[in-house]
Amino acid sequence: MNSAKNVAEFKRVQSVWLRAALDMPVGQIAQATGLASNSVRCYQSRYLKQGESALLGPGRGGRRRQNLSVAQESELLSGFEARALQGGVLEVREIGQAYEHAVGRAVAKSTVYRMLARHGWRKMAPRPHHPKGDRARQQAFKKNSLRSSAGR
Repeated sequence: MNSAKNVAEFKRVQSVWLRAALDMPVGQIAQATGLASNSVRCYQSRYLKQGESALLGPGRGGRRRQNLSVAQESELLSGFEARALQGGVLEVREIGQAYEHAVGRAVAKSTVYRMLARHGWRKMAPRPHHPKGDRARQQAFKKNSLRSSAGR
């Protein structure tokens, strides 16, 4: 338990130790560690088959259903990065088409948006303004309107 690097590893090792040292039943171990009873049984079974290496190390997390690796996604986005850095308008539809071409099949829009978020891209749009708007007249109106403190 001293060599556990995080809480998840500690709980896995603790679930086996409680069984070996204190001969606790699975239900009590699950309650003490905050794990599910089935998880405790799985950890104990894996320990008996594979040894200590089954308990230490990363858990089950990860991207098992990924279409492209993170490096491949980064390479795909690098083609659009130059235009984005110059302030050009990028449409997600174009990026999605490139993604679908790289994968070889159609993907949902949410897949493309999650990829963009994963790489730190965010939606930025210029603030809307009227093409015939006159800034000087707007400022004068703000200063002289009845609602402003200067006009009272």
